[in-house]
Amino acid sequence: MATFLYRLGRGAFRRRRFVALVWVALLFAAGFGAASASAPTSGSFSIPGTEAQKAFDLLEQRFPGMSADGATARIVIKAPAGAKVTDPGPKAEVEKIVEGLKSGPGKDQVSSVADPYQTQAVSQDGSTAYISTKYKVSGMELTDATRDALKGSGTAATAAGLNVQIGGDALMTAPETGSGEVIGILIAAIVLVITFGSLIAAGLPLLTALIGVGIGVSSITALANVLDLGSTTSTLAMMIGLAVGIDYALFIVSRYRAELAEGRERDEAAGRAAGTAGSAVVFAGLTVVIALVGLAVVNIPMLTKMGFAAAGTVVIAVLVALTLVPAILGFAGKKVLPAGEKSRLFGKGAGKNSSGAGVGLEKKANGGTRWARFVLRRPVMVLLAGVIGLGVIAIPASKLEMGLPDDGAQPVSTTQRQAYDLLSDGFGPGFNGPLMVVVDGDKALADSTVERIKGLEGVAAVTPPTQNKAGDAAIITVIPKDRPSSTQTEDLVHEIRDGSGDDVLVTGATAMNIDFSQKMNDALLPYLALVVGLAFLLLMLVFRSVLVPLKAALGFLLSVVAALGAVVAVFQWGWLGSLFGVEQTGPIMSMMPIFMVGVVFGLAMDYEVFLVTRMREAYVHGERPGQAVVTGFQYSARVVVAAAVIMIAVFSGFIGASEQMVKMIGFGLAVAVFFDAFVVRMAIVPAVLALLGHKAWWLPRWLDRLLPNVDVEGESLRKHLAESQEGPDKDRELVNA
Repeated sequence: MATFLYRLGRGAFRRRRFVALVWVALLFAAGFGAASASAPTSGSFSIPGTEAQKAFDLLEQRFPGMSADGATARIVIKAPAGAKVTDPGPKAEVEKIVEGLKSGPGKDQVSSVADPYQTQAVSQDGSTAYISTKYKVSGMELTDATRDALKGSGTAATAAGLNVQIGGDALMTAPETGSGEVIGILIAAIVLVITFGSLIAAGLPLLTALIGVGIGVSSITALANVLDLGSTTSTLAMMIGLAVGIDYALFIVSRYRAELAEGRERDEAAGRAAGTAGSAVVFAGLTVVIALVGLAVVNIPMLTKMGFAAAGTVVIAVLVALTLVPAILGFAGKKVLPAGEKSRLFGKGAGKNSSGAGVGLEKKANGGTRWARFVLRRPVMVLLAGVIGLGVIAIPASKLEMGLPDDGAQPVSTTQRQAYDLLSDGFGPGFNGPLMVVVDGDKALADSTVERIKGLEGVAAVTPPTQNKAGDAAIITVIPKDRPSSTQTEDLVHEIRDGSGDDVLVTGATAMNIDFSQKMNDALLPYLALVVGLAFLLLMLVFRSVLVPLKAALGFLLSVVAALGAVVAVFQWGWLGSLFGVEQTGPIMSMMPIFMVGVVFGLAMDYEVFLVTRMREAYVHGERPGQAVVTGFQYSARVVVAAAVIMIAVFSGFIGASEQMVKMIGFGLAVAVFFDAFVVRMAIVPAVLALLGHKAWWLPRWLDRLLPNVDVEGESLRKHLAESQEGPDKDRELVNA
């Protein structure tokens, strides 16, 4: 493979105009497709095999025209102090709101509007009422006219002194990440300038990463409605694609500069960079793709599509690193080098490096070398410090509570959060998460079900059953005493289900969230086994070792559990919550553990592959195990640190998002990368390798014969070049022409 990638990289360098034109054409084509496509919807959400989903499917059969996917809104009205919503003045304003929603702009998308005075949606003290509105389409599919009519429905009432707030998913829009990701990119640019000492070299990874992300995200937008991709899919693809895109380009450029320091011609350096570092990029990308595609194991269509879309963006990032980066290196010329190195490498006497070892750009001793030697002197101390430190941070993960965020997790300044609080104050916390009980039977069964549920301890109220036209099914609304995300409400759902037969099903948003969390829990171990197992085999191919992949997997598990501990401490317990904009603590998003396992595992293996392949390369060429560790750090530590800082900066940019889910994912990934890169890969890995010595690279002979040789260290490439007598001076006149 190294030989193929060498030819690919050198060919892209030499035919740089054609390669650049192809990528620019792809970018414009994807952009045109995205601009021509209609706005993406929220995507259909289903959880196959759960009781909540079975109930929704039954509703569609027995209650035709009742859309489970339709948006809902609750307009909550609170009277001024000393007044009631049942007073003539406030009541007239509330009725105007009801009539405006029924007959005003966007009425064609309205399915029903419930008058609070007819549905008894008025609090006992008369201070608060709410209007339930249902729509025929999802929140993302509402027209601007419909959404504006909803937002402006309480304007007159507000002017009359009433407090009007709106909750529900009808106001749902695509997640806004604010300016945080821009700040992340700026930090990445600064890190790249410091790392390379050249504005051109720093800008190249950013440029190529943005092109790759642009193609990936635009393609997702163009195909969103065709493939039923949710609006958050592009956010995930952008987050992952930008991070790996910068990192992969960074490693290619760094290796290119190192090859130039050895006296190679520019096209030869580009080819060798693609053949060596490019091989590591391919396998690092494969681990990320495996982790993302493996989300299909969970069997939740939305999550599967998100994983595949993000994996597609990672594939684009790999292709960009192998072709577009060498091409742009060809355009950059000498400007990719620091000022002091240009004359040495391209001036008189270029390529006459007397030491033959390349004492230039990336070769001289650095902080990575000194750190590696320190770890080799005290491996036990470093290993214990790293493991114990991460173990302590991981302790909060033992108290992990999972759920899905609701409007109670929104910032207090939003109308959704204020509507949530008004409902809790006026009617009780459970009104924000009513349970829908679907009875597959006649009125007698429905009535007996109502009586049984009324006797349960956690129930605040139960509505009379609503029968369908055929009289063979009914809907019962149950209001819990506690808020939707509480363990008491979860216990109530299980209690209703345990005391019912197959003809009584519990659904609704709250029950759906509970089933979703349970499904994620059940899928975690199978998913972990699949992803880690496949990646273990892949890393055995790369490193020709059993213990190195095992150490990589165990180190990852330590870092991801520590990251989950940090997430629990901040988002569930509220530690330093104000620093990260967490205004309401609560359960951790139920997809967070499995999502972090998938994404962080792929990203963690990036550092493992980039760092340890350099050690493997040195060991294969005769260096002792300890010296091979030093050599690996000498060449790769600075670049791995830069890559980690960049990835942390990119992920941290999403912490500024208003959407709780995006904020939590950004924080979790940033912390996980920090732990994995700086504690596991830069400390625990060299300590373990120092203790193992030659045993680290042990592979049974029978297994060595079975495994194909992928040659990431480029040994076959060196033989190929030696046989073809390609040296550093070949084609000099072509390159300099």
